[in-house]
Order: sequence, then structure tokens, then C-alpha cells
Amino acid sequence: MKVGVPKEIKPQEYRVGLTPASVTEYVRSGHQVYVQTGAGDGIGASDAVYTNAGATIVSTAAEVFSSAQIIVKVKEPQEPEWKMLTEKHILFTYLHLAPDPQQTRGLVSSGCAAIAYETVTDARGGLPLLAPMSEVAGRLAIEAAANCLRRPAGGKGLLIGGVPGVPPARVLVIGGGVVGTHAARMAVGLGAEVTIIERSLERLRALDDLFGGRVRTRASNSTALEEEVLASDVVVGAVLIPGASAPKLVSKGLLRQMRTKSVLVDVAIDQGGCFETSRQTTHQDPTYEIDGIIHYCVANMPGSVPVTSAEALNNATLPFGLALANRGIDVLSDDMHLREGLNVFRGHLTHRAVAEALGLPWLSAEQALRLH
Repeated sequence: MKVGVPKEIKPQEYRVGLTPASVTEYVRSGHQVYVQTGAGDGIGASDAVYTNAGATIVSTAAEVFSSAQIIVKVKEPQEPEWKMLTEKHILFTYLHLAPDPQQTRGLVSSGCAAIAYETVTDARGGLPLLAPMSEVAGRLAIEAAANCLRRPAGGKGLLIGGVPGVPPARVLVIGGGVVGTHAARMAVGLGAEVTIIERSLERLRALDDLFGGRVRTRASNSTALEEEVLASDVVVGAVLIPGASAPKLVSKGLLRQMRTKSVLVDVAIDQGGCFETSRQTTHQDPTYEIDGIIHYCVANMPGSVPVTSAEALNNATLPFGLALANRGIDVLSDDMHLREGLNVFRGHLTHRAVAEALGLPWLSAEQALRLH
């Protein structure tokens, strides 16, 4: 199989779809890998390193797309990229289609098969290709919040961990999944006073055991959410409904009642954000204020630490990518977990949550595969 790795073109995205170590594994499995020149610059991997790993270096993204059958990326394709996709292509990357009707239409029109990292499952019901970036984003969320609290950054001038005799910041984490757990871990490590709100009582018990009583846990309901948001200096939005748009949990009205210069970090922004006032920002211009509340809504947070992120992502994606390269689209018939990642196939939406979020018709992955 011919596998292509274009250079990421989303603003301030420094990760790469395949690291040199992953390229080596593909080549050893008998596949040809085409890497666009400079694709690994963000992780310090030169074209020469990729060549030594067995890749063929090509000059443009167009050459990658024309040469390869499988396109391996990190972020969702931008318009110039989806216009290069055809029926011959399998796209393997993060997609986050629910809040992005334009990209969805572009992928459907292309005729490609698009497999989203964020909806691939495992035997335990987890999301193994989303998890590593959720771990990174959860930890970065607290670093970002700590910076936003500082006066030179426009914050209230509060040290997140306090000092003896001065109380620390109060941090609320909404959602106790992978992002929320790692955000809480970082916040606790810095000495913050941390509360986690979560719907699942079973998960709350697990979090209580994990943190040994060092965090407060509350079952999610509107009263608890309002009380904790208004009492917090930092609110981290870490909710996830696989494939679907994130629920809006903090309204404009509640925002107006928050403490001045409090910080909202919306890690769910890729799925549309979980605060009503959220809109995507970039690493170059990461924050904005509404009603005196600082919003940090960078859509590719792990892209700021690309060496860590690319390696962690490749650790997770490599077995799935090799399975696709070894058998092509036929592997989806036998692998139900990889099949869950199929969001678009030959002109059809194939993920229910995405289709419902966008109000579009869909076929199950099984139905779409049988048609072709």
C-alpha cells in the first residue's frame, strides 16, 4: 500500500501524522511511504531522517495525495486538502465533523473513506486514539489557566497553588474522563483546590479512590454546576460525547455572574465547545474576554508540544494504521472498533452522532460498506 504524510497546514500545528519510527514500521511491513518535504520540521525530524527511515520525500502536498492511497494526518483536512481527496483515498486523522458542516460536505463530495481517530473504539468502550491527546490537553489546560491567572497576561494576579497563609486558586473540572482526570492531576500537583463534576457515580467513586480525597467530587446537576462555576477561579471544560457536538454547560447568563477575571479553558472546543461563549482561538492569539471572563479556546492545544504529542499519538495510531495499510478498507468488515471510526464513506455520512449534530442523512458503516 502507498501511504502519504502531508505537512500540516492548520495554523500553528507542528505535529506530524507519522514519526520516522512509524515510517520504519510501515516500510518493514512492505509499504511505500511518501512524506512531504518539511512535514517533520515541527518535531525536529529532517527530510534526511525520514529518508533514512525508508520514506520517499516529495515536494508538495499535491504529490503526496496523487501518489498515496492512505493519507495519514493529525488535524482535520483544510479546504485545499479535502479538494485533493478522491474515491481512491482512505483518510486517517482527527476529523471533529460535528461542528464543521463545510468540511463534512467536502469529505462527502470527495468520495473518500474518512476514518476519524476520535471515534475509533476499543474493547473496553474507550477511545484509544483520542486518549493520548486528551492526556496532553488535560495537562496543558492547567498550564494555560495558570498563565491566564497572572497579571501580565491580563489575569487577576493569582498564583494557582497559593503559598502558606494565602489560599490557592479554586479549579473546577467539568467532566471526569481522560481530559478531566489529567487536568485534575496537574492542578492538584500545583497545589490548587480542585473539584470535579461528573455524571457517572461509578466514575466519581473511581476518581475519589484515584486522588485519595485530594479532590472534591460532585455529581453533575444544574445546581451543583452553577454553585461550583460561581465559586471557581478556573473552569476547565472537559466533556465529551463521541462524535457529537459538546453540550453547552455554561450559559452567557451564568458567565456574567462569575468572578471577574476568572478563566475558562474549553478543551471541548474541537467539538464546538462546552461554554456558550466559546469560539476557536489559536496559539498565536489564544485568549479573549467576554464580560470580564478570560476564555482560552485553542483548538489544537497538543500542537504546542509536538514532540511529545506526535510520539504519543503515533504510539496509539500505529497498529490501526498498519492494519489499514495491510488490508485496505476490507479490514473494516472484520474490525468493529476501527469501523466505529468510519465517519464518511463514498459519499455517505456513516456516523450517527455526526449526522444528528448536522441534521444530515446517514447510513451505518455496515450498510455503506455493503453498498460498495
